Amino acid sequence: MRRAHIAAIVALLGAAARCPAAEPDGTVTLSEIWSIHGQTTFTWQGYPSFHADFSGANSFEPRQQIRKTADATLFLGARLADGLAFYVNPEIDQGYGLSDTLGAAGFPSGEAYKIGHDAAYSRLPRAFLRYRLDLGGAAVNESAGANSLAATHTEDNLTITAGKFSVPDLFDGNKYAHDPKADFLNWSLIESGAFDYAADSWGYTFGAAAEWTQSWWTLRAGIFDLSVAPNSPQLEVGLHQYSAVAEAEERHEWWAQPGALKLLVFANRGRMGGYDDAVAQGAALGLPAADTSRVRRYATRPGAALDLQQQLLGDLGVFARASINDGSKETFDFTDINRSYAGGLSLQGTRWGRPDDVVGFAGVVNGLSAAARRYFSAGGLGLLIGDGALPRYRPEKIVETYYSLRPAEWAAVSLDVQFIDNPAYNAQRGPVTVFALRLHAEF
Repeated sequence: MRRAHIAAIVALLGAAARCPAAEPDGTVTLSEIWSIHGQTTFTWQGYPSFHADFSGANSFEPRQQIRKTADATLFLGARLADGLAFYVNPEIDQGYGLSDTLGAAGFPSGEAYKIGHDAAYSRLPRAFLRYRLDLGGAAVNESAGANSLAATHTEDNLTITAGKFSVPDLFDGNKYAHDPKADFLNWSLIESGAFDYAADSWGYTFGAAAEWTQSWWTLRAGIFDLSVAPNSPQLEVGLHQYSAVAEAEERHEWWAQPGALKLLVFANRGRMGGYDDAVAQGAALGLPAADTSRVRRYATRPGAALDLQQQLLGDLGVFARASINDGSKETFDFTDINRSYAGGLSLQGTRWGRPDDVVGFAGVVNGLSAAARRYFSAGGLGLLIGDGALPRYRPEKIVETYYSLRPAEWAAVSLDVQFIDNPAYNAQRGPVTVFALRLHAEF
């Protein structure tokens, strides 16, 4: 009887959250008034000992290690008015990335932040308003989910999002490579590697963005706070230092299969150091290492990214990304990559009787500009890399594969393997093989 009572209460709560409305043609639509969703993810990641001729302050530790990260998030949403909703995501985090999230420009865990703690701690990564204005076209049913209230809206619309959230929540999305809780883990696979988006040390910022959607295309643009200084946990609130981002997306069908192509451009404006300025100052003063923090001035750092996703068959999809940025100045908030080329595939388990399982395979090549190579050769440190020297530069090459097993609709268990050649662009360290186990649950 108790189980029956609980089920009845849950059903009543779900009915209360959804308000039915009758359209003039008699069609009944649902408009969700409020929602509660949640997730938790545990990731264990490690590697065996590997060869290293030398190490520096920001290097992967050459001895074997295992690190764990854990997080739990609530996704709370409420409809404030017609078209207007508020979302807030309290979260608890714990753990560290490998080598304190240092050692590779394409860092191997999107579940690891630049800051870690042994004990669990609470944060508020997202708190934002979202307003959608219908502009006509066919009716579209939006599904209920995390930070998404079930609703019916028109195909053509204008959506405005403002508050605290992550820039990749809206930009540089890809169906097959974007979510470290479900698909790939490497930073330079889940995002375009050279997209230096605004963020604090946890990946979030304050800002606003608008999205204008028509039947087959969307234009997005936004402006966001950079951190106080490159790689800082504090944000420069008030747009004194900012990042402007714009993205054009077209949706298509090739060979009767859906796909999308996106072109993104961005420009960071703030106090940043030039690589050659830092090298020249260090040589002139006889300093042991170049340091961009000593030569920072107000400047602009632009970049661009191209992003393709394409379904080939009902259970098979591919993706490709290419990105580049101004390599004369230091990275501000993401990672030390000046150009990146990535591609891969995602296959559902329909062919072996497990349609909810997914296997993924991808590769990425990351590179530095000539100015950045001179800086790291002179002992400079970046956001994630810096071995103290760079006598033999090589592009950083990464291959990743994973298998995600879904024993239930609400749970997934993933095994992941990454092979990182020339970590931090250093041919005298590595290669490194990184193994991971990821447990994920959601409601």
